[in-house]
Amino acid sequence: MSSTRDIETLIELMSRLPGLGPRSARRAVLHLIKKRDTQLLPLAQMLDQVGRSVRACLNCGNLSTDDICAICESEKRATGLICVVEDVADLWAMERAQVFDGRYHVLGGTLSPLDDIGPEDLHIPKLRDRIAAEAITEVILALNATVEGQTTAHYVAQELATTGVSISGLAQGVPIGGELDYLDDGTLRAALSARKAF
Repeated sequence: MSSTRDIETLIELMSRLPGLGPRSARRAVLHLIKKRDTQLLPLAQMLDQVGRSVRACLNCGNLSTDDICAICESEKRATGLICVVEDVADLWAMERAQVFDGRYHVLGGTLSPLDDIGPEDLHIPKLRDRIAAEAITEVILALNATVEGQTTAHYVAQELATTGVSISGLAQGVPIGGELDYLDDGTLRAALSARKAF
């Protein structure tokens, strides 16, 4: 009976993962059990290893098995540029797109009074320290186009105003391949106000 309880506990734990509900978790667990030697045991070993070895980079907040991540260590990265993101998933998205060759700074969230997240909960002081220590010339605020993301971007920009560094944000508007008829009002408004000359 305890083994059934273990399986149910595993299903319940997996159902907490993003994108997996109880049914998907049950299917995944059954699949893993059927493929015990080739998938379940290697997955369990890797989860254990990652759980023990991965930590936040002391410099930027990216995930790494070392104190300083490979991006911060790389001499090929453009110095003088820092791209500020909300969390590691955003950093990974930027890296996947291969559109930025500078360094990053993970804030660790956005300002959200409803979730009791204030400025003291974000890594803004560390960002100020890095601007001075790394001779940063431009900070790119690559925060989500949500109310919380834009509120946080404005707050960070105000906090950095006295540093003399150039502050920019990502352009917002019509996505590549997007049709105007399907866009929401906020996206259309942002696209119109950020228009550029042909």
